[in-house]
Amino acid sequence: MVDDDRLLLIRRGHGPAAGEWSVPGGRVEAGETLAEAVVREVLEETGLEIVCDDLLGWVERITDQDHFVILDFRASLLGGADEPAAGDDAAEAAWVHLHQVSDLALVEGLAEFLSDHGVLQLFA
Repeated sequence: MVDDDRLLLIRRGHGPAAGEWSVPGGRVEAGETLAEAVVREVLEETGLEIVCDDLLGWVERITDQDHFVILDFRASLLGGADEPAAGDDAAEAAWVHLHQVSDLALVEGLAEFLSDHGVLQLFA
């Protein structure tokens, strides 16, 4: 989610890529729509209430054991607090200015994905 030239990011606390920065997200639970899962995951990981907007894009991550299909959505912040607080499996949650995002230890492929979809401008 982008707000005032800042991107909402979490630093993963567990599992694959622990310690690296990513956008909030996770699994879809039984009976949930994609939009409901996005809203729940952002709330659990950052404490922020959002509205899920349109699909931004998708990527696949294939390992020896798993095949993940990751869908990224645009989102809008609802009123109330706008400072994130890490929760659930996030070690940290923060608004990061767009020009500083690529300075962080991001999960594999995130900077390229954000650049490809017009969220982030990478400089060679």
